[in-house]
Amino acid sequence: MDKLSTVDRETKLKKILENGWLLDETRDAITKEFQFKNFIEAFSWMTKVAFWAEKINHHPEWFNVYRNVRVVLTTHDVKGLSSLDLELASKMDSEAA
Repeated sequence: MDKLSTVDRETKLKKILENGWLLDETRDAITKEFQFKNFIEAFSWMTKVAFWAEKINHHPEWFNVYRNVRVVLTTHDVKGLSSLDLELASKMDSEAA
């Protein structure tokens, strides 16, 4: 696994950022807060994402309070963003839609 290339940052990462994700340049990570109708919906979403994360062997940093879930994605092995972060962010967005 490698860090995102300059081209991927200009194309693929840009699309993720246009969907509400924020870049944390201090960690070379992306972050987003998801809000659901209630705790059950938030936890159901987290469960769906957890299965996907396990399947691709890439796990989020996340924090849940009631109906809100704050997510941080980065790849610790490469000390920054990789294609796995973008894949998981896209899956999170599609499951939240």
